[in-house]
Amino acid sequence: MDYKKVKTDTTSVTRNKQDFYNKTKNIYITVAILSKRANQISLEMKDELDRKIDEFSTTSDNLEEVFENREQIEIAKYYERLPKPTLIAIHEFLNDHIYFRDPHDEMQESKP
Repeated sequence: MDYKKVKTDTTSVTRNKQDFYNKTKNIYITVAILSKRANQISLEMKDELDRKIDEFSTTSDNLEEVFENREQIEIAKYYERLPKPTLIAIHEFLNDHIYFRDPHDEMQESKP
């Protein structure tokens, strides 16, 4: 996923607690959902960054190359400008882009 295309805030913003409560009727479940999604996003971003950095890895250690690799610096700056995974997860949650379910509710519905 291209996280640069996500139109969300890049800094923390005060939010209305009721917006989070209305979707699950339990603020703690909401926090757990956001936490799991933020971890997923963080892992995806880390894997993508590792793949891009591996393209520049060399087998020999040359100090001149270490300090002069502008491509790696540009990649690092790109990822620093991206919104944090928690902010992306909050944006997805509030815009109904996250699917979640409670297995306990499903078990209660299936009982006669």
